[in-house]
Amino acid sequence: MMDEHLALALKYRPKTFSDVIGQPHVVEILKNAITSGRIANAYLFIGPRGIGKTTLSRIFAKALNCTSPNGVEPCGECANCREIAEGRSLDVIELDAASHNSVDDVKPIIESVQFKPASSKYKIYIVDECHMLSNAAWNALLKTLEEPPPHVKFVFATTEGDKVLATIVSRCQRFDLRRIQTKDIVSRLEGICKVEGIKAHPDALLAIARGADGGMRDALSSLDQLVSFKGTKISEEDALGVFGLVSRKELENLAGAVLAGDVAAVLKGVDRFESAGKNMRRLAGELMSYFRNLVVVKSVGDGAIGLGVPDGQLETLKGQAESVEPSRLFRICDLLAQMEDRLRYVLSVRTVMEMSLMRASRIATTATIDELLRAVKAMKAAPAGESPQAAVPSAPKKEEPKKPETMSRRQILSDPKLDAIMSSMPGASIINIKEPRRQ
Repeated sequence: MMDEHLALALKYRPKTFSDVIGQPHVVEILKNAITSGRIANAYLFIGPRGIGKTTLSRIFAKALNCTSPNGVEPCGECANCREIAEGRSLDVIELDAASHNSVDDVKPIIESVQFKPASSKYKIYIVDECHMLSNAAWNALLKTLEEPPPHVKFVFATTEGDKVLATIVSRCQRFDLRRIQTKDIVSRLEGICKVEGIKAHPDALLAIARGADGGMRDALSSLDQLVSFKGTKISEEDALGVFGLVSRKELENLAGAVLAGDVAAVLKGVDRFESAGKNMRRLAGELMSYFRNLVVVKSVGDGAIGLGVPDGQLETLKGQAESVEPSRLFRICDLLAQMEDRLRYVLSVRTVMEMSLMRASRIATTATIDELLRAVKAMKAAPAGESPQAAVPSAPKKEEPKKPETMSRRQILSDPKLDAIMSSMPGASIINIKEPRRQ
C-alpha cells in the first residue's frame, strides 16, 4: 500500500521559534516576554498570507503550556505540545472567524473563560482571520478581551489589519509580520530539496521564490506542484513554464535594452514574452522592482541593503547602474509605476507595455534641456584647449550657491559649442527645443 503523501508546506511547518524564518523582530519579543513573564492579555499578528501568523500563534501557545521547555522553546514531546500540534488540546481553542463570525459564535468563548484550563497553565484562544468577525461579535468580546482572567490569553491573526476595530487593536500587542525575503526563501528551499532528494537548479528555486511573493507556504506549495509535474529533477524552464514567469537573465536583458535605448530589442522582448504566454502584468511588476533595485544600487553603491537578490544579480545591477544618471532612473521608475497602474484597467496589455517601455528607452538616452545647460556651462568654465568631452561632467557636482546664469533656448541653439557637446554625448538628442508661443 502506498504511503499517504504529506504536503511539503505541512511537513516542514516550523515547530519551534528557531525554525521561523524572516520574522526575527516578532520572535525575539515573544521569547523575551516568556523569559521575563510579561505575558500580555492579547496579541495581534498582521501580515500577508503564508508568512507564519498561525504558525507563530501555535508555537507561542506550545511555549506557554509546555511542561518541559528547552529554555523558551517548546519541547515538542510532552502531552501538551503533541495535543496542540495535532489540534486536539482542550486548553488551546482555535476559531476560524471566516466561517464563525457572529455573536453566537463568540458566546462560548465568553462563557468558557471563567473555567480554569484542564491540564495546562493557560487557556489560549487563537482566532484566525479575525477581521471577518462582525462588529457585534467584537463588541460582545470587548469586555472579556480587556479584562480576562489571569489564566486566559488571546492570539488574533489577520491578513487585513486595517479592518480590525481600533478599540480591539488598542487592547492587543500588535505585530506586523514582514514578507520573507527572496534569498531566505531560496535558502530554505535548498535545504528541503537536499533532505527530500530533489535536484533543483538554483535559478529554478529563485523563480519559485519570486513567484511566491514573500510567502513561504506558497513557495513550498509551488515546489510540491513542480515535483508532481517533473519528478525530482527540476530546471529553471520547468518553473518558468508552470508559473508564467520570466527568467532572471531575460529580465536583465530587457532592462539593459531599455537603458541602452534599443527600441527594437525592447519590442522583440515583449513579443517573445507575449508569444510564450508569460504573465505580462506580473512582468510589469518585476520590471518595476528591478529598476527600484537599480536606483538603490546607484544611490548607495556597495552599501546597498534590502535588495534580497542573489550575488550574481547584484553584480549585474551594479554594472547597469554605472551607465545611467540617477535622474533618468527616477523618471523611468515614475513611468513604470504609471504603467503598472494602467495595466489593471486595460484590455490591450501588450500595447500599453510597448508604448511605456519605448518612452522609457527615450528617457534613458535623450538629453534634456537641464543637461545641455550644465554641459554648456561646463564648456565655458573649462580651461582653453581642453577637449569638449573632458569638459562635460558625468554627474552634477556640488558647488557653492551662486546666482544661476540664465540662457534662452535660442542662445543654446546658436551656441557654436553645442555641436561639440552633442558629439560627446552618444545616443543623445535634443527634445522640445522650441521657442514658447508668445501670448
